[in-house]
Amino acid sequence: MNLVYGALLLHSAGKPVNEETMKRLADAVGEKIEEVQIKALVAALEGVNIDNAISKAAMPVATAAPAAPSAEAEKTEEVDEKEKEKKAEEAAEGLGALFG
Repeated sequence: MNLVYGALLLHSAGKPVNEETMKRLADAVGEKIEEVQIKALVAALEGVNIDNAISKAAMPVATAAPAAPSAEAEKTEEVDEKEKEKKAEEAAEGLGALFG
């Protein structure tokens, strides 16, 4: 992955992405990368329009925030809460009879 980032860095700096520049970049940052990896990346990028590939890359899409609940929805939630509380009380009364 560091090689891909290096290639993007070289491209954004206007430098050619070839074996020599990739080796120099790896040496400059102290990265120990095998020559075969560099050759594979350079070969894979041959003929690729990097700017075009970046522009077509999948970008995360922001979603809209959920709408605020309406007054009717809030009333429904209140009723649901009251029903839950009532059921919990009934369940507690039933347990009390077991241990009473």
